[in-house]
Amino acid sequence: MDIARKLAVVTGAAVGIGRAIAVRLAAAGAEVVVADVDAAGAAETCALIGPAARCVEVDLRDDAAVRELMACQPQILVNNAGGGAVLRPCFPEANLARWSASLDVNLRAPMLTTQLALPGMRAAGGGAVVNVGSTAGLGFEPHVSPEYSAAKAALIRLTATLAPLHASHGVRVNCVVPDWVATPRGLREREALSPAERGPELVPLDSVTDAVVRFVTDESLAGRVLLLDRAAEPRYLPWSRPPSADTIPP
Repeated sequence: MDIARKLAVVTGAAVGIGRAIAVRLAAAGAEVVVADVDAAGAAETCALIGPAARCVEVDLRDDAAVRELMACQPQILVNNAGGGAVLRPCFPEANLARWSASLDVNLRAPMLTTQLALPGMRAAGGGAVVNVGSTAGLGFEPHVSPEYSAAKAALIRLTATLAPLHASHGVRVNCVVPDWVATPRGLREREALSPAERGPELVPLDSVTDAVVRFVTDESLAGRVLLLDRAAEPRYLPWSRPPSADTIPP
């Protein structure tokens, strides 16, 4: 798909990964809606992009606000907003409001934005949804925030489930699953660790933005899930494959 003049919504685009994705899509010619609860940060992102961007202050836990955001009917949707991995306390000690909020931002919001985007994309003859997951959603090791890791695992599974159901309408659903990324915050946090604690170098921010643009533009990658592990080369998850009729249950 040619990105030029396509409308893209990027959630969580005020800082970090979301900002980098928004800037990269705009550089490729897209018109970008910078969506974030952080109005000041979103405005900074829009200033970096220029006239091709507009800011929308939105709390993704508010269904009415999400519906208003998605009324623009984008051809590209990047579900990047997330977080909560460092909130304390976490499940099961956290109260319902705390862990439910994490599920709302990391899973329920991308489900709703995708649900609202799909009819317009199908009517237009195609579109692209890219979910930004996390390695917290993979494996069987303990994680400091169970609600966050569970939501990210579900987001990966949601991608694999939706991809074959909408590919015949020209709508591609993909997922990028990064390890710890070299955002300004990530670099500061790694630097604060002792040399023994730091581990491998962080995933370059360009690797994430490259993956998003590749998924948006390359129709042959429909349904794929890309793992960006800081200790290994980028690779598609073993079960990830292009959608086909065989993947749709009877």
